[in-house]
Amino acid sequence: MNIVKFVFNPLQENTFVVWDESLECIIIDAGNASAEEHDRLAAFIAEQKLKPVMAVNTHGHFDHILGVKFLKDKYGVKFALSAKDDYLRTTATESFSMFCSGKVESVPEIDIDLETIDSIHFGNTELKIIRTPGHTPGGVCLLHQQSQQMFTGDTLFRESIGRSDLPGGDYSTLMHSILENLIPLGDEITIYPGHSEKSTIGHESLYNPFVVEAINGEIRF
Repeated sequence: MNIVKFVFNPLQENTFVVWDESLECIIIDAGNASAEEHDRLAAFIAEQKLKPVMAVNTHGHFDHILGVKFLKDKYGVKFALSAKDDYLRTTATESFSMFCSGKVESVPEIDIDLETIDSIHFGNTELKIIRTPGHTPGGVCLLHQQSQQMFTGDTLFRESIGRSDLPGGDYSTLMHSILENLIPLGDEITIYPGHSEKSTIGHESLYNPFVVEAINGEIRF
């Protein structure tokens, strides 16, 4: 499985293009929000001779879904997101204008509700859906079991965690998601978060202050 990261929009969000030997690809958390970012993403896809088949989102915050309309218009991809985050999709353009300058188009409706399936498929690849609410109600992580690689969105970062103080967020739920659904997957899992650099579950178990204090029982949640 091949993974290339792009950093898009003023919030420095990580967008991942993922493909296998079939050359079918998915775009995870398409945050491209400007013409220049659209062109940069499209140029890479053309250069690698990839066939985009799906835009998959770990959650519905605006900085992660602004590029979905471009991908649907250009490639006809399906849009996969938990219906629990659909309220965020409908307010994405308003949220963008609150945090950033400029104007973006509305995000298309969901084609595939991640709440109704256990995995997504493209080419010869399967990604397991791990439900991790807390940052948003419909947050998920996407695990490729064979290569032990996982896309964690804004649930788990390198030495940090996602915010839980935004509408729909809940700190207790987020910590339960991390401790019960992610940490047990094993230290060797490489994580690709929605912002900042990649890490591993093992690193986060040792050096992530939020995770460490929870594991050690230093906080109650």
